[in-house]
Amino acid sequence: MTYGENRIVRVIKGRRPKIVVIGGGTGLPVILNALKEQNADITAIVTVADDGGSSGAIRNYINVVPPGDIRNVLVSLSDIPEKEKEIFQYRFNSSDSFFAGHAIGNLIIAALNEMQGNIFDAVQSLSKMMHVDGRIFPASNEPLTLNAEFVDGTTEAGETEITAQDKQIKRIWVTNTNSSTQPEAVLPVLAAIMQADAVVLGPGSLFTSILPNLVIHNLGEAVRQTKAEVIYICNIMTQKGETDHFSVADHVQVINDHLGGNYIDTVLVNGAKIDMTKFNPADYDEYLEPVRNDFEGLRKQGCRVITADFIDQHSGLVFHDGKKVVDEILNIAFDAYCRRKQEE
Repeated sequence: MTYGENRIVRVIKGRRPKIVVIGGGTGLPVILNALKEQNADITAIVTVADDGGSSGAIRNYINVVPPGDIRNVLVSLSDIPEKEKEIFQYRFNSSDSFFAGHAIGNLIIAALNEMQGNIFDAVQSLSKMMHVDGRIFPASNEPLTLNAEFVDGTTEAGETEITAQDKQIKRIWVTNTNSSTQPEAVLPVLAAIMQADAVVLGPGSLFTSILPNLVIHNLGEAVRQTKAEVIYICNIMTQKGETDHFSVADHVQVINDHLGGNYIDTVLVNGAKIDMTKFNPADYDEYLEPVRNDFEGLRKQGCRVITADFIDQHSGLVFHDGKKVVDEILNIAFDAYCRRKQEE
């Protein structure tokens, strides 16, 4: 059955494919935008352990979950006019000493968090106001602190501080910033993962965008228990201070190690050659080199590997092509749904 036929079956059955995307950073909205265009039933689970930039400053001032990744996901799934999105995304320039660097959307999210009493309800209210097509769930209802142990045995706390060490990370974990209680995801997050056809991890920073979600104990357990296909979209480039010289198999091994077993079912791997002469490292100096493909290493971890040209390279930068990636995700999700129905 061709991909086009798959889409006809989905329409006839009147059921949108249920896709959960877990992560943060700039890669997440690329996938969400493309899923929205394909009319998927989307749930975005967004990391809340960021402590940099405007998000970090707001977090330090008023002690809320960092809003930056949530803001970008809201915009990617919103149906409001583009002009209103531009206002929401507007960032004050440096001539205003008080507001300098802050995005209007971050301030609105922080205000709603204060009004509603928690970030989860704040995001749900704002999702309605912005006519979001899908669901956006913070991974936790409390601000979290990212912690890391390095290979040399030293430890550090805070995303910015961890990446600044420029050391190989052995493992990460999260703690509640404001209490000693164990971080938890709320029930709608867990339900979305358990009911999904596909759970997508990435693309995004391995140690600071993807893993901070998976090490929340009940969220990680939901990923281990779900019957959905667990898909990992590997980054195109290695990242300074996080994945220096990593192969695709190295990325997957780190995720599986943190989950406690081989839980990645399918890996999407870019097979297209990257034209490094067009790549301007001055624009993205945190990226080092293309991630090496290691198919033997992936096979040893029991992964199905899908290799294709998944990149969109322009203006000296390299990104995932959202449409190409989402075409594969929807095929996989449809197959997973059919398998589940046969088992019932």
